[in-house]
Amino acid sequence: MASAPAQQPTLTVEQARVVLSEVIQAFSVPENAARMEEARESACNDMGKMLQLVLPVATQIQQEVIKAYGFNNEGEGVLKFARLVKMYETQDPEIAAMSIKLKSLLLPHLSTPPIGGAITAS
Repeated sequence: MASAPAQQPTLTVEQARVVLSEVIQAFSVPENAARMEEARESACNDMGKMLQLVLPVATQIQQEVIKAYGFNNEGEGVLKFARLVKMYETQDPEIAAMSIKLKSLLLPHLSTPPIGGAITAS
């Protein structure tokens, strides 16, 4: 007999702000910042390696924070939290700004090619 799926935590906008703020702060804890830096250096701006090396570290850091708010301690909890944040982004400018900050902590700073100059027709 299969067990029922865990109930997804529900956060108010105010609670989501608090949790998101704590998640962002967790990335500046020296131990976590060092873990992220080491993973980024190992990945060498290779997107595939970023997914293999940086994403798992970032997920662990987030899990450590959100588990205190009822999210499960696996990748699924982080995904549910991300969906919740995404839902509140449109309703709350502070959450939208914090979400952008969090994404900048997770995603590599990729340089984009110049528009129009990359491919020439012959």
